[in-house]
Amino acid sequence: MDAARLRAAVAGSLPLFDTVDVVDSTGSTNADLIARAAHTESTAVLVAEEQLAGRGRHARAWVSPPRAQISLSMLVRPNGIDPAVLGWLPLLTGVAVVDALRGAAGVDAELKWPNDVLIGGRKVAGILAEVAAGAPNPAVVIGVGVNVTLSAAELPVPHAISLLLAGASTLDRTELILSLLTEFDRRFTAWRDADWAVSEVVAAYRERCATLGAEVRAELPGGEVLTGVASDVDEHGRLVIGDRALSAGDVTHLRAGYRVEGA
Repeated sequence: MDAARLRAAVAGSLPLFDTVDVVDSTGSTNADLIARAAHTESTAVLVAEEQLAGRGRHARAWVSPPRAQISLSMLVRPNGIDPAVLGWLPLLTGVAVVDALRGAAGVDAELKWPNDVLIGGRKVAGILAEVAAGAPNPAVVIGVGVNVTLSAAELPVPHAISLLLAGASTLDRTELILSLLTEFDRRFTAWRDADWAVSEVVAAYRERCATLGAEVRAELPGGEVLTGVASDVDEHGRLVIGDRALSAGDVTHLRAGYRVEGA
């Protein structure tokens, strides 16, 4: 990974971020930036060549061999945002990741609700957003993990995939990270400049979401299971199945030919 190139690009064309750091190893890039947010008013990007205690949704482990994936976190300051729409931030990040992978790697990436990124129905990237409590200004840390050069034997679960296995046009992690940061910067800035109105974010998300129109199985908090066709993602980011709007749950796509497990 070319840390100097990343720093130069951020300084020259990505004004959303004040700093970018690359470390050989850390426990969790999200945890590191959450701790930093309490002592600074800046924004930042932190990239790790190896992450020893990475986490996904519901505190699930996110693991990878060193230098085989992208492990990064972004510390952003959504000043003036209505807390009611803050939940759109990880979904917007998913849109940015999809567009970055399509553009830089030439893969047919798409979203599984709420913010897993799939290629061919298999998970290539995950996103975890966390509010940094105790920060001097509103601060959110968004972690992104992308499987880049993992072999089939190195995949953490059978329903995962890597860019290598997907036949990506590039496996250059520096190039991929720059594409991801550029797409996120563009979408976050446009959202902020629109006074955090969600209409354009909702439209972009719906366009890229493979869950819409699919027969799905949703395991809800408390153990309830709901099966049906996912018909919409509403303005609050909730998945609509039948007459229910779900704000949380593990969703499985049920399709002819393949089955995607919740992750």
